[in-house]
Amino acid sequence: MAANLNLYSFQIKEKWHSILLGHLNHICEEFIMETKFNFLKEKSQALRKDIIDTIYNAGSGHPGGSLSVVDILTVLYYSVMNIDSSRPKDENRDRLVLSKGHVAPALYCVLADKGFFDKKELKTLRKPGSILQGHPDMKKTPGIEISTGSLGQGLSAANGMALAARVDNKSYNVFAILGDGEIQEGQIWEAAMTAAHYKLNKLIAIVDSNGLQIDGPVCEVMGVEPIDEKFRAFGWDTIVIDGHNHEEIYYAVALAKKSKEKPTAIIAKTVKGKGVSFMENCCEWHGHGINKEQAAQALADLGVR
Repeated sequence: MAANLNLYSFQIKEKWHSILLGHLNHICEEFIMETKFNFLKEKSQALRKDIIDTIYNAGSGHPGGSLSVVDILTVLYYSVMNIDSSRPKDENRDRLVLSKGHVAPALYCVLADKGFFDKKELKTLRKPGSILQGHPDMKKTPGIEISTGSLGQGLSAANGMALAARVDNKSYNVFAILGDGEIQEGQIWEAAMTAAHYKLNKLIAIVDSNGLQIDGPVCEVMGVEPIDEKFRAFGWDTIVIDGHNHEEIYYAVALAKKSKEKPTAIIAKTVKGKGVSFMENCCEWHGHGINKEQAAQALADLGVR
């Protein structure tokens, strides 16, 4: 009888010990993720400051789209992608194709912060001889996987990278950043059809869907909605998220990486000029220089000096 009671007591203690450990692990995981997302939010704000400073110093650039895409780039480069500036040619590094190449200032600020080149180079944006030109140049800028600028071509290049990973038996993922105005280009849909046909599950396209392009609202210039249904019709998995919510971006990418047979398109709903009052939802800031007064106001809006 005593032996049975001792066994029963041991089983009760073991059960509660297991429950307690599970609860503590859950609390620790929540704390870790909360810390991660707080860091990403702070990093995005710091990068927005860098974007404003960089375009102000250049006297020209594309602030609207750079500010709408930066949260996406922040999550990718600081919590998702396998990438290391000390090993820029690592065969298993993840690849990013900035198909909407005009938002290069956002990517340059990220790459500088990640140590691919000295941050002082940001002050040379668009200057003669600079390694940082108006659109990404893989021959000049460390960390750039492929030159882009002519819209519509990046997804095709990303297809090639994803196919190469399969042929070479590599494990890397390929991320392609597209614009919603950009997907008016027919080549995007040829590439989408190809990616689905070859079951490029390591390919993740993220559409920075801010609703504006250089000459007006996307819906007025050439409507592209419903974007998710179009990609799904071409054989892709699709996820629609808030492109400024770091948690949604992170978990959407995590889900996309689990795909076994299909490429994934993440439709990120964003705001052009996000964070700067006079730039938000204003197509005039697609491509526009920033003067001293505007830079000061932008930094004030962002809560930085």
